[in-house]
Amino acid sequence: MVHVLLTYAVTSFSLHYTKPILMYALLGAGFIVVAMCGGLAFGIMMKKVKHDFHEPSWLIFLFVTMGIGWILGVIFGNINYTTNMQPFYDYANLNEYYHVDPSRMHGAQLMDAGRAFFVNGTSLDLRRSMGFKNLDTYCVAPLTVAGLPLASYDFWAVGLDCCSGNAADFHCGEYANPTANAGLRFLKDDQRAFFRLAVQQAEATYGIKATHPLFFYWTQDANGEMNAFRQEGYRYYCIGMVVHFGWQLLSVLLAVMGFAKLGVF
Repeated sequence: MVHVLLTYAVTSFSLHYTKPILMYALLGAGFIVVAMCGGLAFGIMMKKVKHDFHEPSWLIFLFVTMGIGWILGVIFGNINYTTNMQPFYDYANLNEYYHVDPSRMHGAQLMDAGRAFFVNGTSLDLRRSMGFKNLDTYCVAPLTVAGLPLASYDFWAVGLDCCSGNAADFHCGEYANPTANAGLRFLKDDQRAFFRLAVQQAEATYGIKATHPLFFYWTQDANGEMNAFRQEGYRYYCIGMVVHFGWQLLSVLLAVMGFAKLGVF
């Protein structure tokens, strides 16, 4: 049980992000323990074949459950890390900027921004929103101040499948929240190029310019959105612990019942 939870934790949390070599070393050590248990279990099986006796062994049971647990710990730990914890660590390691004025500041000034809090009066310019369709629809809407046109639209709210394409009907994130005034940086490299194409399409359609566009999820509480990834990671880990405990308990009970029927106890 402890072996599995440690494997799950090592792959899920900060060690994976800050010291991946150490993480792989610990996973390797865990695998060695499983392999050693497997070697002992194999030896017992060979004795059974050689001496033709069929008495069950807890060591074989231990090897099977440890092996399954190690594999599941690695798989689901990596899923938890990639889905929840890595985004949180990425945001935590980027800078946060306050009083960002889209009418005066340029995207190149905030290249290392993870969270941006904009000046009062900043809003989405929904009239100049756009969508680019490539299987999914990549939706963008520029930020402006007091609804005024800008020399360069470098700050954009984005979302996936929350507009109808060419029509200016952006409804992503907290677009309808009048108190929303912050952005959580969009960090998925594999989708950024498609949002850039949507921006280029908006430039051509509306006759605007975006010199160095940065993409954000539009929200009222950027810090809360960031921390939600961590909370979800912890929740996912706790669910995994409970599920594994239940599975391990069921396996032990079934093994005890099976051994009892064979007259081991």
